[in-house]
Amino acid sequence: MSEQPASAQPASAQHQSAAGTAGPRRPGRPRSERADHAIIDAALSLFAESGPDRLCIEEVAARAGVGKATIYRRWPGKEDLLLDALAAVKAPLPEPAGRSVQEDLVALLSAMCRDAGDPRQARLFALLLGEGARYPRLLARYRDTVIEPRREVMRSVLRRGVATGELRPDADLEAALFMLTGAVVGRGKFDPGSIPPGYPERVVVELLRGLAAPPSTSELPAP
Repeated sequence: MSEQPASAQPASAQHQSAAGTAGPRRPGRPRSERADHAIIDAALSLFAESGPDRLCIEEVAARAGVGKATIYRRWPGKEDLLLDALAAVKAPLPEPAGRSVQEDLVALLSAMCRDAGDPRQARLFALLLGEGARYPRLLARYRDTVIEPRREVMRSVLRRGVATGELRPDADLEAALFMLTGAVVGRGKFDPGSIPPGYPERVVVELLRGLAAPPSTSELPAP
């Protein structure tokens, strides 16, 4: 899928949410933030219109109003550009405060609900999944570089909950992770834009009914 000149360097393994973070900047003129955003927007628009097939560096450059060399200085090829563009659409997850598992999970799910309620994001994600059979490497890289780091943030909160005794020591954290994310992704996919206020709180509270550690004997009311 990648198209690149012979002199292009390998892409960085880390795809951050900001535009133009595919790797260390090469020597030369300073980066233009306006050009970065124009390229990202052009890549997303072309992908939304016709999927990965029409997404070529020439088309992106023409729509963004930049030269192809400007794009190749930032990304080795269209796959790396598309991954950064898709990552840039997602809002960064908040840093867990660490005061309580419930509080942190609600904050993380609230950020996910905002993403799921964005029609543009929903269309792009659906398109990416639909093209997954034809472009398995692209989908795998998106999962590894964009989705998995976000899941790991939630895993870290769940693991901390076990360590602090807030959650049962035998809790199935992977099952809990997919229950939490699935409650948002599933609703966003089939009923986008209708996630009501308070939904993240209700999801977390219901899940913690099953995951929470039982009260210690000292916390039980006297007979």
